[in-house]
Amino acid sequence: MYPKNSFEDSSAWAEGILSQMTLDEKCDYVGGEDIFYTKAIERLGIKRVMMSDATAGIHLRDRFNEFTYQNAIEKSTAFPCPLQLSATWNPELSEQFAKGVAEEALAAGIGILLGPGFNIYRQSQCGRNFEYFGEDPFLTSRMIETYIKGAQDTGVVATIKHFVANNTDYFRRKSNSVIDERTLNEIYMPAFKAGIEAGVLAAMTSYNLVNGEWAGQSEEVIKKLLREHLGFKWLVMTDWWSVFDGAKVAKSGQDLEMPACLATIGLADKVRAGEVEEADVDRMVKSILTTLKSMELFDLEPREDLVANFPIHEEVALQTAREGTVLLRNEKNILPLAGDEEILLIGDFIENKAHGGGSARVDGYDTVQLLDALKAEFGERIAFEKAPSWDRIASAKRVILSVGTMDSEGWDRPFELKDFDESFIRKVVELNENVVILVHSGSGIRMTDWNDKAAAILYCWYNGQNGHTAVAEILSGKTNPSGKLPITIEKDFADSVDPDYVPEGEHLYSSWNDEWEAAREKYDVNYDEGIFGGYRWYESKEIAPLYPFGHGLSYTKFEYSDIDVSQSEFSADDTIEVSFSVKNVGEQSGAEIAQLYVRDEESSLPRPIKELKGFRKVELAAGESKTVTLSLDRAAFSFWSPDQKGWVAEAGEFELIVGASSTDIRLSRKVILS
Repeated sequence: MYPKNSFEDSSAWAEGILSQMTLDEKCDYVGGEDIFYTKAIERLGIKRVMMSDATAGIHLRDRFNEFTYQNAIEKSTAFPCPLQLSATWNPELSEQFAKGVAEEALAAGIGILLGPGFNIYRQSQCGRNFEYFGEDPFLTSRMIETYIKGAQDTGVVATIKHFVANNTDYFRRKSNSVIDERTLNEIYMPAFKAGIEAGVLAAMTSYNLVNGEWAGQSEEVIKKLLREHLGFKWLVMTDWWSVFDGAKVAKSGQDLEMPACLATIGLADKVRAGEVEEADVDRMVKSILTTLKSMELFDLEPREDLVANFPIHEEVALQTAREGTVLLRNEKNILPLAGDEEILLIGDFIENKAHGGGSARVDGYDTVQLLDALKAEFGERIAFEKAPSWDRIASAKRVILSVGTMDSEGWDRPFELKDFDESFIRKVVELNENVVILVHSGSGIRMTDWNDKAAAILYCWYNGQNGHTAVAEILSGKTNPSGKLPITIEKDFADSVDPDYVPEGEHLYSSWNDEWEAAREKYDVNYDEGIFGGYRWYESKEIAPLYPFGHGLSYTKFEYSDIDVSQSEFSADDTIEVSFSVKNVGEQSGAEIAQLYVRDEESSLPRPIKELKGFRKVELAAGESKTVTLSLDRAAFSFWSPDQKGWVAEAGEFELIVGASSTDIRLSRKVILS
């Protein structure tokens, strides 16, 4: 049972260690060392503890292999990106996914996972969207709480990051998120709250400023929001190279500066000069020691026996790709690709994989390339040509066109594809009406000018080391697609919540360049949309997206019927149950993700047209029907009141809306909160 030791017992132990430390030792301990370690206190027998970047697998770094991993592991599984995990809408799978990542961490002697990351997908150009879980706080929260359980029940410390309102990587240390209290509480903090309630033991602050102060040294962000408001009591660490004022760091509620004492260098002199209270330093040290002791990480040794579980991890990765690949479009039921006709395969990422870059990159092993997966599934039907003529494309019976982007931490990328790629796709779909487009990306891309001419579009995300096996299975019909979008894909970036966030006169870039960032002035990212992010934005502005939140097709059809509620009139303290039937009316088995939204008919403050408050993934054989029951408590009907400084559930009429997506509404029922 984890944590191994209670907070109280661990804290008492830490107090004993702290009482033996000198001021200089304490001030030295609040910074990391060797990039990914906490420091040792050899005099007191305290060993250092290793961390690793990880949400979708362990990022092994060559420079650390010899002395860090101690040859315990030579490889790590590349799981699909977290955004694809969220597209499964399967919290149980999220738990298995996290367990696999955590077991590989323990195999290498890693005690702290620097993940999961779950900043909200605010706009499609953010370079780190692939690391996160989508645009909706409810869906993200449900996926995160089971992820935390899967990781920490295995015996590692998980880290919720990046706190808070970190939604662009465009010169990220210079972006100032200007955001109000209600928006933070309703959109950007619920997933952190869910992680804290699930028992997470570490949190990482973000690079950006929040309302004028860098998050990692902000008393408002750490002490007030994270610790007092959300009740987090364990370890808080900075993101790497993200703070600048050691005195502010110490006073803010922050504990550990990573990767070293940079802003906090000379902290002991500041204490002696009266600029910093020694009690603040004591609190920092005690928090680090308490958290590490709670999991007994000081005595952690590589668990080489866990290498035997790698085949299980590979299967979890493959299942995530199967369930998280989203069929957006399937005209004339071109998919599955039945028969024996030749299939012309063209485009990018066929013999090399698209993947996310930066700290979340995982190279994996035994990587299955798209060409190999398709040949294994379709045999000689696959004809791969790197430079086919236009006549060859026009005459092909079936065409698979692979396109995508390589997103990365450190910069944002345009919503639009590169000009050459865009013009090539348009030409291909003009020449041939039987084109199946595979999209490999970590975010939404602009598909508006070729979407309607493509016969089918399959969103494959960054699907891990063996995810192309799942793609091939879906194309052949061996696997029935069931993934649904955890994001909205707009028609044009101008339709989104903040199309002009890049400062006037500036432009997007695509490389690491700290000098460029240092030369830039701070700039504001104004969250003027407030609580109306994602599908809430498009519905409130009556802007039709290209593909709505929650959308995803299957090779079978589902019918919804018989909605019922346990109480048509209830009080705020009641929990009501909403039930309805889902039937597979097609000819093959499949899985449907039923979604429950709540609409407040009249409110004292503006509210979204509807908000996701429940979902369930249902496996159904052909002709089978099941009853789905979802519970709604006070939180499902509440909004944050800045005046009352709390959650308010106002009396009145609400509509309960059941749909196959945020726009594909199947059932509804009115209820009254008395």
